[in-house]
Amino acid sequence: MAKLTINDKEIEIDNNATVMDACKKAGIEVPHFCHHPKLSIAGNCRMCLVEIQRYPKPIASCAQPVAEGMVVTTNSPMVENARKGVLELLLLNHPLDCPVCDQGGECDLQDLTMKHGPGTSQNIFPRRLVSEKNMGPLVGTVMTRCIHCTKCVRFMNEVAGSPEIGAFSRGEDMEISTYLEMNLDSELSGNIIDLCPVGALTSLPFKFQARSWEMEHINSIDISDAVGSNTRLDVRGVNVMRVLPRSNDAINEDWISDKARFSYDGLKTQRLDKPFIKENNTFQEASWDEALECIQEKISSVKGTEVAALSGDLVDCESTLLFKELMNGIGSPHTDCRLNNTPFTSSHRKSYLFNTTIAGIEAADCILLIGTNPRTEAPLINARIYKRYLKGGLTVARIGIDEKLNYPIQQLSNNAHLLQDIVNGKHEFSKTWKTAKKPMLIIGESALNRRDSLTIMHTAQQLCKQINAHSEDWNGYNILHAHASAVGSLDVGFIPGDGGLNATQILDATQKNKIKVVFLHGVDCFDRQNFGENIFIIYIGHHGDRGAHAADIILPSTAYNEKTALYVNTEGRVQQVNQATPPVGLAKTDWKIMKLIADKLGVTLPYNNRQDILRKLYKVNAAFKQIGRLTKNALQEIELLTPETFSNKPFEPLIKNFYMTDVISRNSAIMAECTNAKKDRKSA
Repeated sequence: MAKLTINDKEIEIDNNATVMDACKKAGIEVPHFCHHPKLSIAGNCRMCLVEIQRYPKPIASCAQPVAEGMVVTTNSPMVENARKGVLELLLLNHPLDCPVCDQGGECDLQDLTMKHGPGTSQNIFPRRLVSEKNMGPLVGTVMTRCIHCTKCVRFMNEVAGSPEIGAFSRGEDMEISTYLEMNLDSELSGNIIDLCPVGALTSLPFKFQARSWEMEHINSIDISDAVGSNTRLDVRGVNVMRVLPRSNDAINEDWISDKARFSYDGLKTQRLDKPFIKENNTFQEASWDEALECIQEKISSVKGTEVAALSGDLVDCESTLLFKELMNGIGSPHTDCRLNNTPFTSSHRKSYLFNTTIAGIEAADCILLIGTNPRTEAPLINARIYKRYLKGGLTVARIGIDEKLNYPIQQLSNNAHLLQDIVNGKHEFSKTWKTAKKPMLIIGESALNRRDSLTIMHTAQQLCKQINAHSEDWNGYNILHAHASAVGSLDVGFIPGDGGLNATQILDATQKNKIKVVFLHGVDCFDRQNFGENIFIIYIGHHGDRGAHAADIILPSTAYNEKTALYVNTEGRVQQVNQATPPVGLAKTDWKIMKLIADKLGVTLPYNNRQDILRKLYKVNAAFKQIGRLTKNALQEIELLTPETFSNKPFEPLIKNFYMTDVISRNSAIMAECTNAKKDRKSA
């Protein structure tokens, strides 16, 4: 630890810290443009200058290591004059377009000029003009405003793993641009908008839409994948105007994916705003009472065991609990949330979690990917792997499709048989695995929707047990889910009861007329053709997507931004979305819809408010008591009751289009633009 004095205040800090870190610890603000704690030090804006005793000139505090006995002054006349000079130089070529700049109100240059600027300018020369650059449909550019802080360059190199932005020329001719002026090929490109301290990089979809002070800011969670990135919804009136990241080092650090950031326009497109009943193959508007009467009439005409329920990818935990109890009250054991036939059971929580944790990736020294492409399934987890790779000493290997990742990878095979060879020590990768100190497996859903999925999971656990990578200290066994509700639905227990059918069996039973009524709660992966001809389908959801088109009755529910509810991410962390906008039209919160149906059918659900439901959730699973934190779960081994062999079938990609994976993103015009831009880039 080093002791130093800052503005007559003594500070003790780690020897590896910088003077800027010490100033932050002392609660002293040091203005800066180019510094970011998650990026490498550039020291090129010179705004963070401080005076250090016995140094002849001001020093950039972001790049200066602390030293024992150092005496620092951040507010001396020399420092103030230096800051004024830096700002004057930055403003020499900066356009005077604050009234029309989207960065207005959130601009570091505006704020620091007001606080530290000279107030007058000596500029008598023409301002420099720089042409706009093409960075795709998400990032807008006005490069005349650029102050060359290089945050965008460092982010694309050090976090996104897509080094497509750089500086061209030198001195007055220097420009920041993409190398070939093509669309950015990254799932994290939107983060450079947040990093830009001026208005050089702005959000194209948000351009000229609103000002920061006009909007209300609501904390929320991203549900476009299973990572559970912390977000902030900026709302004006009844509309979500933009989505920004919230810092959480345990999950997403300071970043979010482009799908999380820009698919918000899908929240108001193709929305279901009133109940509908299908008559003569045409949907007719109905009241809630009429729709519920129709449901009661249909359910009362069949046996409880002839009713089934499927739960979708974006549903919350509260409504899933009531959905399960509703089906129990009807007398149906046919409930399932595993629409892609994954073999998970609610009693083996460790077997379906990302046990190493997302932050734990940074401690791994060997990673084996099995049937997963983290770049499209979980961009923030992929960014963690890339971050760990940059530190050195990491081996990444893959059994699965040879898809492009942004770090070196050993492509072992696209056949699951290889797992057994590694366990038996018959493959060269076995030595790498056994000599690793902290190895981890990441198993994707494309390895878990096959005939041999249980065999893959069992063999993967055996591989972890070989080198004690399945212990309390280090659990290297990880399942990477792709959907927001996957873990929460399993935690609630929305799987078949005694004698119940799973999702595939339910579809088959409708063809044989053994199941006559199916509830679809946010299920949009099936068409009418997937069911039998005489099936009666009740759809509960918020978008007019595939599930709604297949239905006989539609009950409109709320999207995630219109309710307060719980979701559980892939590592088992319970988090809460908060209501940011009112429901659309006559739509109701999902759990209230379940309660209305239950009341109509004479099923008792003893819940009058959300607090009652939360108390029941605490009893169902202890994890729900620890919102925002992880809980310890007992280690459980997956056993094969009967010997199974590996399938010869090669792995298939789980996600073919990153930008369209759920009902919200599929209905987003912005995501459609990104899809077309991706195609144009490939064809270029």
